[in-house]
Amino acid sequence: MRNYSVIDANNQQVTYVDQKRWWWVLSLINPTLPLIGVLGFLATQQPFWLVAPLILMFVVAPLLDLLLGEDQNNPPESLVPQLEDDAYYRVLTYLTVPLHYIAFITVAVFVGTQTLPWWGFLALAVAIGFADGFAINTGHELGHKRTRLETWLAKIVLAVPAYGHFWIEHNRGHHRDVATPDDPASARMGESIYRFALREIPGAFHRAWEIERERLNRKDLPVLHLQNEVLQSYLISVVLQLSLLIAFGWIMVPFLLIHNFFSWWVLTSANYIEHYGLLRMQQDNGKYERCQPHHSWNANHIYSNLLLFHLQRHSDHHANPTRRYQSLRHFEDLPSLPSGYYGMYLLAYVPSLWFKYMDAKLLQLPHVKGDLNKINIDPEAREAIFEKYGDGFVPAS
Repeated sequence: MRNYSVIDANNQQVTYVDQKRWWWVLSLINPTLPLIGVLGFLATQQPFWLVAPLILMFVVAPLLDLLLGEDQNNPPESLVPQLEDDAYYRVLTYLTVPLHYIAFITVAVFVGTQTLPWWGFLALAVAIGFADGFAINTGHELGHKRTRLETWLAKIVLAVPAYGHFWIEHNRGHHRDVATPDDPASARMGESIYRFALREIPGAFHRAWEIERERLNRKDLPVLHLQNEVLQSYLISVVLQLSLLIAFGWIMVPFLLIHNFFSWWVLTSANYIEHYGLLRMQQDNGKYERCQPHHSWNANHIYSNLLLFHLQRHSDHHANPTRRYQSLRHFEDLPSLPSGYYGMYLLAYVPSLWFKYMDAKLLQLPHVKGDLNKINIDPEAREAIFEKYGDGFVPAS
């Protein structure tokens, strides 16, 4: 284990060891999980292997989060510069980029050349879709950094799920509007994930194009130009997916449609749970208050955070967007999720259960204390929510 140390202002030595240092290698698992299904099938010819990646994602991962628990450890602030300068952590994000391409192309070749039962085909296409949805998470970590290499790696990895507009929309749109009614990527209380998707997916796409159009206009360039940073990633997607269609024919049509849909669905799922119902208050000048850690839902669960580059310490990320994943902090009294993202996705997919659990949790937050005026409420559900809770909300004991 590497030991970081510094002499502080009081002439005291401050030391820190990242106990998870070598465990961060688990971040390389996400891109390659579907290959377990491919290799298992080729070795045994048993189609149940094609379902194994989904079981690992949505059964094993939530169980490991439950068993391993949470980590609330923070690095000392005086040592964060050393931690962020450590190339080891950066290399892991770089490595996930080719792994997403290797896994995606391998699975595409496999389904294009093997005779599979329809349900096995579907399970594997969904699995690689989810795995490549987490390519958006890799693009998220890389796209927030200010080096040219990391910016281009973000564009390249976002081409796999064909979601090249993400880093423009997320960095310049979502971070500006997060936890406000103006943000299509912030879910509102009383809004199911399915209704949210109908607002979030097209809303984010439109916002990205508007942001990029305005940037290019300032340079007197048309929106359809090679300097359009959304198009740069999309062009890679077109080459990649068109090549598969030419190589393997019609079977690629359902495969790519399923893959792309579930890749996008992963981001929708993450966006839904990350800011559900949370609201930045509007000030007298019409502007919203500065984004604070309590404007995001947080999760400290060890296993899923290792796989997702600490994405679930989302509160610190929004308060400090350029901070690298290994340095993201836990804060006390934050909106906290009861499970990592894998488990929370499953809860969100059943709206009645989600509303029953999360609405009560939302109302009990220290900065809300049952005040519905401090919650981002879905306009279509507003009347029903006020009728249900209103002044009669009683926090659970």
